[in-house]
Amino acid sequence: MDEVFKALADASRRRLLDSLNARNGQSLRELCAGLDMARQSVSKHLAVLAAANLVTTVWRGREKLHYLNAAPINAIAERWINQYDRARVSALADLRRALEEEPMTGTEFVYTSYIRTTPERLWQALTDPAFTRRYWGAALESDWRVGSTITWEQGGIRIADPAQVVLESEPPRRLSYTWHTFTAEFGETFGFSAEDLARMAAEPRSTVTFDIEPQGDLVKLTVLHEGFEPGGTVLAGISEGWPAILSNLKTLLETGETLPTAPVGE
Repeated sequence: MDEVFKALADASRRRLLDSLNARNGQSLRELCAGLDMARQSVSKHLAVLAAANLVTTVWRGREKLHYLNAAPINAIAERWINQYDRARVSALADLRRALEEEPMTGTEFVYTSYIRTTPERLWQALTDPAFTRRYWGAALESDWRVGSTITWEQGGIRIADPAQVVLESEPPRRLSYTWHTFTAEFGETFGFSAEDLARMAAEPRSTVTFDIEPQGDLVKLTVLHEGFEPGGTVLAGISEGWPAILSNLKTLLETGETLPTAPVGE
């Protein structure tokens, strides 16, 4: 957390975070142009933010894109906001709210977390329905081979759709699959209005990818959820759901227990 607070203490670095919060997934060139900062200065500030895990990167061909990462803000909130008078840390709460709850204007969501576990154990947590039910509230069932379907069981409903399939499967390093199917039964169970459900069902089906990288005693997990309609209903929902789900996953793997109230995502 020392690195996080040190990174946030600099006004230029906060400007970079503001820029990524407004438009995620920018290249170094775009960040330099948008902030009127020298390329070398931006690179140095990004290195500090990346070291604090406040910024994560994804390569697209030869271009490296930068994304805001809310994981350290979650950690600060859990350690400080939950233990002390919220009035004393209202500025921090505002920052957390800005990073996690502002509507996303892009077409992707990226989240990076460092978990004290092994790649094999993390792979199991992502693919074993008994595991996913504990931290997610949903059982995901598949043989996890490329092209195989994925069945979701959540809240007493079961969704099996030929379009919910595994796209990539390289245990224990990389997993990718197409996202959820929004049925009428799903909407009724989780209280979505008919209008919201119709909007979600009409949007393009998205894709989620999990990259698992061992780093000493830790494992770096990067979640890339992409293919959304800009400003769409599904993007807004998953941008709030993923941080809670992944915080619960990290807690379960490191302590054997889930958070007091297990989150249920879409």
